[in-house]
Amino acid sequence: MLEFTELLRATHSFTSVCRSSLHAKYWCEELIWRTHCRKKNEEDCMEALDLFLNNHFNESLDKLQPRSKESMYHALIYATVLEMQAMMTFQHEDLVSAGNTMKSAQEELHAEACYAECLLQRAALTFLQDENMVSFIKGGIKVRNSYLIYKELHSFIRSHSSFKGPNHKHLEGGVAFGIGAFNLTLSLFPPRILKVLEFAGFSGDKEYGLSQLYEGATSHNLRSMLCALLLLCYYTFLCFILGNSHTPSLVLTLALLLELPTSLPLSLLQGAIFLFFAGRVEEIKGNVDEAVALFEDGCKAQQAWKQFHHMCYWELMWCFTFKRHWKMAYFYADLLSQESRWSKVMYVYMKAAYLSMLPEGEARPFGEDEVELFRQVPTFKQKIAGKSPPTEKFAIRKARRYRASNPVRLPVPVLEMMYMWNGFSMISKRPELTEGILETLLEAERTLQAAPDNEYTLDDSCLILLLKGLCLKNQGRMQAAEECFNKVYSSEKKLKFDHYLVPNSLLELGLLYVDTGRREQAIKLLQKPTIQYIAAPRPTWRCNPSSGS
Repeated sequence: MLEFTELLRATHSFTSVCRSSLHAKYWCEELIWRTHCRKKNEEDCMEALDLFLNNHFNESLDKLQPRSKESMYHALIYATVLEMQAMMTFQHEDLVSAGNTMKSAQEELHAEACYAECLLQRAALTFLQDENMVSFIKGGIKVRNSYLIYKELHSFIRSHSSFKGPNHKHLEGGVAFGIGAFNLTLSLFPPRILKVLEFAGFSGDKEYGLSQLYEGATSHNLRSMLCALLLLCYYTFLCFILGNSHTPSLVLTLALLLELPTSLPLSLLQGAIFLFFAGRVEEIKGNVDEAVALFEDGCKAQQAWKQFHHMCYWELMWCFTFKRHWKMAYFYADLLSQESRWSKVMYVYMKAAYLSMLPEGEARPFGEDEVELFRQVPTFKQKIAGKSPPTEKFAIRKARRYRASNPVRLPVPVLEMMYMWNGFSMISKRPELTEGILETLLEAERTLQAAPDNEYTLDDSCLILLLKGLCLKNQGRMQAAEECFNKVYSSEKKLKFDHYLVPNSLLELGLLYVDTGRREQAIKLLQKPTIQYIAAPRPTWRCNPSSGS
């Protein structure tokens, strides 16, 4: 009996081993099949991204859509492309469609990195789609959940570096994108807000964020394009709109920007996206004609997504502004006002501003009247994430004086807005452009002095002085520039409307001190309470390089 029992046990053990071996075989085959499928999915997605970057937008979507319900990578990239389309068209139906696609994609995304990225993009769409507080809170929760997932994945990758499968680069790319984007974005907040966010568990280390994005952009993975685009946006827009373009750090970023395309296929550099950024680089360098040619090439490169054209139109508008070709600049502002939904306030304001720069007797394009256009500006007010953009608030406030039956015209509205976008640093590399703008300012100053005094006279005079100071500084006439900035500061208690002029004149004076080696004076000046008046992050950005120089 004992022998029989032992035989049964042996037989059972043998059967279990055989069954386990059979299961192991099936499991190995399943693993190999899944690995093959995942690799094929990743290759398909990379091909779809190549199509997208080569201006074949619809073909890219057609390639991704059939498998967007069964493959997490197809779902993510398909939803990402739709989100880009939605954020450029700003059409409600596109926002809803992208949001729904992102939501359904989320159900397919079992990988944590994809899920976190999906949450982040859905949050962005939530902020854009609705303006109420509930949507703002929902978006905030998605952002926090996404950040926590990225943070956990980042810690896991760093502590398990030995476990790297064949597709590990895509996971690393996804985490690098998330961690880099969060750190870079949060670092842009004013210090007092950043302290609160860091207390809540967020991290805002700009240098670390940039290093993560650079790693993601220069390694061939699914998120390379997103990392590269974020770096390009940062280096070619934020650094120059909010920052100080004369600092050595930004020279290094331009060098880095020129290195970036070497990791990308040559064919992609002829795509509309990279032509646009190439144009932006030339614009920053002061090569306006070269920039115009590249932006025009970007428009010709594709016709499927007109929203790429709008990005180029905006830059072309400023390029012709730098050259004082007011009618050409008006032409692009008019195109934007008709075709783009992003900021009607800005487009209509700029149309009116360009017309006001023309001589009084000169015929206006399309028979439009600048006074009527200025009066229309407030009617196009919109909110993003529950708030009106600062530039729109500024344009609406400046247009108020045209509500009067006999309005006092703005002296140089185009050049004032050009200063808001840090355009004077663009023309600093081209003496002839600076000279042209200075001529316009001197002419406006003579006109203002010849006119009878009114309630706006002092404010308008201080505006011209501030802009004159910038031109003189570009020309190396530091003493004359310093006098202009000091005259604005001395008028602090007399200004009635444009109170922003005083803190901005102090800011420019402080930066002038830095450029002339008077660092201690600069620090004292930039620490004045008046500087803190400016609520925008721009002064913080422009002061930071100064304190470290």
